[in-house]
Amino acid sequence: MQETFKQYTERILSYQAGKDPVTIQASTVRKIERLLEGVPRNKLMRRPAPAKWSVAEIVAHLAEDELVAGYRMRKILASPGTRIDGFDQGKWAITGKYAKRGPKASLEFFRALRRANLSLLKSLDPPQWRLSGIHSERGVETIRRIAEMYAGHDINHLKQIQDILRKTGRRQSADPTPAG
Repeated sequence: MQETFKQYTERILSYQAGKDPVTIQASTVRKIERLLEGVPRNKLMRRPAPAKWSVAEIVAHLAEDELVAGYRMRKILASPGTRIDGFDQGKWAITGKYAKRGPKASLEFFRALRRANLSLLKSLDPPQWRLSGIHSERGVETIRRIAEMYAGHDINHLKQIQDILRKTGRRQSADPTPAG
């Protein structure tokens, strides 16, 4: 049974509940780097199961999803109340050829986009954090909620990467949540 949008939102938000979303997001790229360190490319490219993404595909997804996050936040800041379209991540993975993308290139793309988005978030004043748009699947979302969703999304995918690497013999851990 597939999760509803409400169930997905609740699950993702639960991962970061009570923590600062900017702090979580600021630590993600380095955690991924530590997880990938020394892992052969072929292991990163291998899917753990036919219908599951490889580590490389997850990193490609994180990069492109970061592109979406930046666009959504900037669209809301420029035009509060605007429509925010959802997207089919499976179709993006196919059309974007995630399965063939090198994990290092995807990580660098993610790093650049994340840096830009963190800079934006850190520049916002309190009223801007409350500006919102209307997500096509989840309804009203403020900039704060978007930041929280992406923090939880990071934790979700860090856990997936850890699980995949653990199952393939890579036991190194990078705690998916920030210290403190």
